[in-house]
Amino acid sequence: MSALPPSLPVSDASRRKHRTATMFSRALRLRCPHCGGAPIFLTWYHLVPNCPVCGLGLERGEQGYWLGAYFFNLMAVEVVFSVWFVGFLVFTWPNPPWQLFQVSSIVLMLIVPFAFFPYSKTLFLAFDLLVRPPSEEDFAVPHEEALNLRRKQV
Repeated sequence: MSALPPSLPVSDASRRKHRTATMFSRALRLRCPHCGGAPIFLTWYHLVPNCPVCGLGLERGEQGYWLGAYFFNLMAVEVVFSVWFVGFLVFTWPNPPWQLFQVSSIVLMLIVPFAFFPYSKTLFLAFDLLVRPPSEEDFAVPHEEALNLRRKQV
């Protein structure tokens, strides 16, 4: 029955942690990290130009913007491979089946980058929004283009 006092001050660090967690959880759900709006993907690999809810420009107006997302994807693949390598050796030591390791590693390294691709884009966008908060120029009028484009492709 202990309730928190109604006027506990919330520190800036606490607000930043909550904001960071919120943005990254939205990104992991493949939603707009800024507002949580969806859909922001037309297909697994095709991102809409602006969030259909808040109008945030998802490319943020820089040439080569998605290079950061490719870096996130590369890091994810390297982490998956490292965990796979260590796990495989731990569970099969002292006689690891190297041929099985090679085949399974190739399959894993072909699947993971494609499976993680949209997550790398939304996670990088969340990271970029934390480092460089959005300005007025980053927003357009919210529109339903994402839904219309999806209908045309089907």
